[in-house]
Amino acid sequence: MDPEKAQQLAAELEVEMMADMYNRMTNACHRKCVPPHYKEAELSKGEAVCLDRCVAKYLDLHERLGRKLTELSVQDEEMMRKNAIGQ
Repeated sequence: MDPEKAQQLAAELEVEMMADMYNRMTNACHRKCVPPHYKEAELSKGEAVCLDRCVAKYLDLHERLGRKLTELSVQDEEMMRKNAIGQ
């Protein structure tokens, strides 16, 4: 696969993953913070605060997981490289 196609595929995959994360976050925070039966058309102060905190936590966790997965991937690559050299 040529580098340009690989880069385009990676970009498309990233957009798909971000859309999935956004949808999961939206659903999770909505279920947690907004009651199923609406009383008012607008969010209450408590609902808005809950949603804000939920989104912040979700994004923080997503960032932490991304860093950890990157770290593990780098470690795996180094281990594979060392094993390939040692053989």
